[in-house]
Amino acid sequence: MLCMPKGLSFRTQADNRDPQLHSFIITREDGSRTYGFVLTFYEEVTSKQICTAMQTLYQMHNAEQYSSVCASSSCSMDSLASSIDEGDATSLAKLQRYNSYDISRDTLYVSKCICLITPLPFMQACKKFLIQLYKAVTSQQPPPLPLESYIHNILYEVPLPPPGRSLKFYGVYEPIICQRPGPNELPLSDYPLREVFELLGLENLVQVFTCVLLEMQILLYSQDYQRLMTVAEGITTLLFPFQWQHVYVPILPASLLHFLDAPVPYLMGLQSKEGTDRSKLELPQEANLCFVDIDNHFIELPEEFPQFPNKLEFIQEISEVLLQFGIPPEGNLHCSDSATKLKNLVLSDLVNDKKNGNIPSNALNMYELLKGNETIARLQALAKRTGVTMEKMTITTPLTEEKDGKLSCEELELRDYKLNVQLREVFANRFTQLFADYEAFVIQAAPDMESWLTNREQMQNFDKASFLSDQPEPYLPFLSHFIETQMFATFIDNKIMSQWEEKDPFLRVFDSRIEKIRLYNVRAPALRTSNYQKCSTLKEAAQSIEQRLMKIDHTAIHPHLLDMKIGQGKYEQGFFPKLQSDVLATGPTNNNRWASRSASTQRRKDRLRQHSEHIGLDNDMREKYMQEARSLGKNLRQPKLSDLSPAVIAQTNWKFVEGLLKECRMKTKRMLVEKMGHEAVELGHGEANITGLEENTLIASLCDLLERIWSHGLQVKQGKSALWSHLLQYQEREEKQEHSAESPVGGGTERRKSDTGITLPTLRVSLIQDMRHVQNMSEIKTDVGRARAWIRLSLEKKLLSQHLKQLLSNQALAKKLYKRYAFLRCEEEREQFLYHLLSLNAVDYFCFTSVFTTIMIPYRSVIIPIKKLSNAITTSNPWICVSGELGDSGVMQIPKNHLEMTFECQNLGKLTTVQIGHDNSGLLAKWLVDCVMVRNEITGHTYKFPCGRWLGKGVDDGSLERILIGELVSSTSEEELGKQCRTPPQQKSPTVTRRLSITSLTGRNTKPNAGQIQEGIGEAVNNIVKHFHKPEKERGSLTILLCGENGLVAALEQVFHHGFKSARIFHKNVFIWDFIEKAVAYFETSDQIGDNEEALLLQRSSCKTFCHYVNAINTAPRNIGKDGKFQILVCLGTRDHLLSQWIPLLAECPPITRMYEESALLRDRMTVNSLIRVLQTLQDFNIILEGSLIKGVDV
Repeated sequence: MLCMPKGLSFRTQADNRDPQLHSFIITREDGSRTYGFVLTFYEEVTSKQICTAMQTLYQMHNAEQYSSVCASSSCSMDSLASSIDEGDATSLAKLQRYNSYDISRDTLYVSKCICLITPLPFMQACKKFLIQLYKAVTSQQPPPLPLESYIHNILYEVPLPPPGRSLKFYGVYEPIICQRPGPNELPLSDYPLREVFELLGLENLVQVFTCVLLEMQILLYSQDYQRLMTVAEGITTLLFPFQWQHVYVPILPASLLHFLDAPVPYLMGLQSKEGTDRSKLELPQEANLCFVDIDNHFIELPEEFPQFPNKLEFIQEISEVLLQFGIPPEGNLHCSDSATKLKNLVLSDLVNDKKNGNIPSNALNMYELLKGNETIARLQALAKRTGVTMEKMTITTPLTEEKDGKLSCEELELRDYKLNVQLREVFANRFTQLFADYEAFVIQAAPDMESWLTNREQMQNFDKASFLSDQPEPYLPFLSHFIETQMFATFIDNKIMSQWEEKDPFLRVFDSRIEKIRLYNVRAPALRTSNYQKCSTLKEAAQSIEQRLMKIDHTAIHPHLLDMKIGQGKYEQGFFPKLQSDVLATGPTNNNRWASRSASTQRRKDRLRQHSEHIGLDNDMREKYMQEARSLGKNLRQPKLSDLSPAVIAQTNWKFVEGLLKECRMKTKRMLVEKMGHEAVELGHGEANITGLEENTLIASLCDLLERIWSHGLQVKQGKSALWSHLLQYQEREEKQEHSAESPVGGGTERRKSDTGITLPTLRVSLIQDMRHVQNMSEIKTDVGRARAWIRLSLEKKLLSQHLKQLLSNQALAKKLYKRYAFLRCEEEREQFLYHLLSLNAVDYFCFTSVFTTIMIPYRSVIIPIKKLSNAITTSNPWICVSGELGDSGVMQIPKNHLEMTFECQNLGKLTTVQIGHDNSGLLAKWLVDCVMVRNEITGHTYKFPCGRWLGKGVDDGSLERILIGELVSSTSEEELGKQCRTPPQQKSPTVTRRLSITSLTGRNTKPNAGQIQEGIGEAVNNIVKHFHKPEKERGSLTILLCGENGLVAALEQVFHHGFKSARIFHKNVFIWDFIEKAVAYFETSDQIGDNEEALLLQRSSCKTFCHYVNAINTAPRNIGKDGKFQILVCLGTRDHLLSQWIPLLAECPPITRMYEESALLRDRMTVNSLIRVLQTLQDFNIILEGSLIKGVDV
């Protein structure tokens, strides 16, 4: 299955029969790898029965061909049904002439292969040995010794070269050299990276490399098996110090194509058929797929993924290395066929392993190309696409200068080795720079290995938040995704295990490099910087490999005659003899060094695999699941599975189902732990939020998981997003039936019925309606994007589980779309999956609102007056302006005699303030407003803006407009929440009525004492300090901390109200602002007396500033009341760091004695000094006020 992935191949003397080399890999469950190198050649068929059967098959096939008018397949020696251009009668006639088989005229050949299995990828050495073995079979003279001698020698007498050494051993005709890197060098890699860069081009390779690092699904596509292997091994080699942990099948046999359905990250290679167009290739899911068409130099990338840090500088550095070796960074399109073929023909006089038998290594011309009809369709397609004429493809082998050829062969090999190691050094250097300080963030909590392995699921192994907070901003999008991968988790696990067991070899080399950097940078500050640092070890890496190849350290025993039966294995040119198995079955004792491995390393790997589930990691397909998923990729290539029974397939799919469920549980748990952990310490009203970046990463990975679940077990693939395709079909069915599937669930009704009974109308919950919202978003162009937007919207509305349950309730549709074994048709697992998603309703997400910032959103607002004490409708002309984190709606007139209005504007983000006012016209102008409710009609988020104050002249503080501060209200009533989830509803904190001014309508039940007031100030200032000490992306709303329930304005009002003589004089209220104005009048008319000139100047300057600010507020073109003016003054004083200068001025001005009692806080010098010190702590912060708070005030 692996040696001949296409099975046996028959050819005639007219076909190309050149030997082809390809390799394969087997990965065992413990992660160890075995490499296979295969040389396929053709031997004459001597059995008359087989020849006769072949002629009969041809006659039947040709009869079928002639009977079909529009031929769509043609006869081939390799495959009796390979496609050609439809309806091309001339090419059909030609092909039948070239590909017919006549037993009397033609000689029939069959493929045979010799394969060498090794534990390390000594590709060049194995290739040479196999070619020499093949030469011995085909040359006119028999080899010097029987073939058994050479095979016995390499199996039993050629040891592994020790680390850092080179070894010479003997093939049939020439010595062969192989080398192994030293303990502190990069691990062995023998696949030529030159080819990888030529095949893909530098830009493409870096993109594919990034997808591999982020553990997406990678599918390589090429006609040539060796290309698949070279690209897969090349890219995984560049991952050092990390290792690919998931399904790894560089060559996927045709019989196992259904494994592309695997809902796990994978790196697989698929052989393309001749002339098969990419569009005809049906893949189960493409939402998270990176498709690499190697032959056509083309890649398809997933829609959203972060770029590799310093990508441009990185590409520039690699370009410089490539150009030194004469390789164009853009690669060679179609591997610039002629150039590569010429190079390879020089490299090897017998075999070309680039085209898997399509290119002969002596003379190649159009006539011979046509005879091997596998290439025709591809050549025609290429000619059409690129305008290449067929004549240009003619290549001839340089038959002369054999000695020079051999010289250049060694030189080219050395150049490839040097290029390999230098490119790998550049990649390794990037990781050394990115993770130079990773060790500081490894959490080693367990005292011994046993307790660590036992409690792993409860343990955090890496302090991700601290690590990310230490990184430069441009790196964060990539790093926040990467540290969630299985390969990073395994790397950290290896680090923790290294304190008890021998270090993993990759980790040992990586740590020694970091140590080296620290020694060199001992004087440099340890600050993280996004400055690009080039690799400085290129020359020494190339020198060490050159020295090893030039100066041979060890020589193996020469092949020698064995004790064999005479007469067996007789030499016959062109036929590989039957070897004497008893001679090859045993070798010298204890000399089989191929298999020697460090026992402790093996033991560590075994233990690690048994406990390979890691807490909270994003790609948590761990433990048995991960082991099985990985072993699936390895074991599925064993010949015993070549004939997979339905039972085996069912068992494999069952493991996938279990794994997906486990991954869902781990993901939702991680999202909840992250979110709730932060919410527990957050302040303010519903402002809790984890790092926007990290939250986005977790949600993006949830979207990936849902796409993989929806693409598991699909009957027929439609579109790139399986989830969106399912939703569209559901929508179509529902609309056809003209039956609304909407279930009325209140999404934002104001729960507390107000005095007037006015509430926001119920927002109906509808899966279809949410789809329409997404379909109306012109910014999103693809199905994958629409599916992700829909998931984000449902998550924000806390309806994801409910919507998916509704979608899956249509069982007829599910049966039509999915096979029986699909995850979505396993009832018990599906219920558990929906239950895990339901748990996400416990926290608030703004993942739709915060991502789609430019879309138009309809809002609905309702003004709720206090009807008992004032008229419900005002005769004046009211207006409203809604502001959020992303902007404001502008001033909008409210229709007369209406309390409710809808308006549409660009996404405002989380709502923060509402400005409400009127023009005081008409008989019933005065208006007592209880609160304003505003709802986002797409997400259902409802905000309450408490007021509880009058709007009107001659009442309260005479304000005609007020600035109200909003708070998010719960989107579902307790009773409805109970109905939906059948779990106890979330407890709501009691709503605190908006604090009213002392002299306002309802007064105050209890006045706080001096201690409580001072405590309130401390808490308000402390909250602002904490706000600025968080990372920028984690900060909530500063407006709430300034003007909200327990904000700074409210706390300072308490200070100014303490001991304030607010008794009514002739029924007129006295406000704090009256005291402020009297103080200004005093400052403007009197000369201050200070102890010294400096103090006097400072005092005068503060007085002048204070008067300027108060006058600016008084003269602003706004009808703001006295309490509103005080709020603006405090906000401006905080922003400009002036409060601590103004407080002592006010505490010492004469009007204070007339307006405040002796016991007032403002008249106590110690309290005032303490207040000044507290306010001074805000001096260091750059406070930016929301526009609505200070609109129209020009200072």
